[in-house]
Amino acid sequence: MDYHKKSVADIDVTGKKILMRCDFNVPLENGVIMDDARIQETMPTINYLLAHGASVILCSHMGRPKGKFDEKYSLKPVAEHLSELLGFEVPLAHDVIGETAHELCDAVQPGRAVLLENIRFEPGEEANDPTFARTLASFADIFVNDAFGAAHRAHASTCGVAKYLPAVCGFLMEKEISIMGEIRTEPQHPFVVIMGGGKVSDKLLMIENLMPRADCTMILGGMAYTFIKALGGSIGDSLCDDERIDVCLRMVELAKKENVRLVLPVDVVAADEFSNDANRQIVDPYHIPEGWQALDIGPKTAKMCAEIIKGARSLIWNGPTGVFEMSNFSNGTRAIAEAVAACEGVTIVGGGDSASAVKQFGLKDKITHVSTGGGASLEFLEGKVLPGVACLMDK
Repeated sequence: MDYHKKSVADIDVTGKKILMRCDFNVPLENGVIMDDARIQETMPTINYLLAHGASVILCSHMGRPKGKFDEKYSLKPVAEHLSELLGFEVPLAHDVIGETAHELCDAVQPGRAVLLENIRFEPGEEANDPTFARTLASFADIFVNDAFGAAHRAHASTCGVAKYLPAVCGFLMEKEISIMGEIRTEPQHPFVVIMGGGKVSDKLLMIENLMPRADCTMILGGMAYTFIKALGGSIGDSLCDDERIDVCLRMVELAKKENVRLVLPVDVVAADEFSNDANRQIVDPYHIPEGWQALDIGPKTAKMCAEIIKGARSLIWNGPTGVFEMSNFSNGTRAIAEAVAACEGVTIVGGGDSASAVKQFGLKDKITHVSTGGGASLEFLEGKVLPGVACLMDK
């Protein structure tokens, strides 16, 4: 599929009303934003539109309020934070397409912005209801989608409104689809794919899609133990998806067929219970003692992987190598993060836990691109069509 989409820079926005879909689904505690990264990521697009004399109507979801008003999912803290960042008050509509929304959208001046209340307070959003989408579209002249994190959802505000308005991407969306699109279709070689995290089922399609182009695929983290069991290993109480044993064997065969180096852990840190204070020992992953579970890769595996990563010209990393939230089982993930940060090739870290890890270790600035979309980046790298991208105008 062609991912060369028109962006805000390709059209005239001066004097136009812009409906802009953002991903302001930020972590809140007692109404306080704990991490504003998602807001900061979309500021270049907002600032560009305002500087070019557009009137901006911002919209976003937060959490899963299931189509009805819920105070704890209100975008009020986001409106306050945007007001601080932009240096003028960004008023929040008390509804999505009701009276207040109509009033604010009618009154918004060029160079100013307003924010609609949580788009998911409306049942028509997730149902991609055409009447709701048409009403939302009636507020504006142009639709801009800068919410890559929600691009895999076929919702009214991610793709439904594009039936009624010219639709382009914002700078964040453009960056996501161009960097990841290139590595997905034409990576520089050697191309290294690192897969971690707990669930094999989440990553199998991505492994399968990237395997023919990869030079090396590393299977680390909780998902590795299903592969090791499939290859005849004794994995104790380690994480395992018994229903995916056959699929894992198929992946091993695919790697052989495609002449891809498949790397599994050669040593692991095992614990006698799922706790940071558990007894620990470094063991062979094919002989994990009964009652013990692997919670991280071992030092030999980390060193071997770091050597491979060093020579990569393009690399994708999705998922931690262990339970990095517990300090005694974070060494593997940290070692991989440091190796990826030191790699001189193009490095992409998929959203979710691996993105949290590079941030936690203070390495985010040394990665070419840390994706803002967990589920969206997975589906994109699986080769799926993302509804929120497909609906935008081609260049």
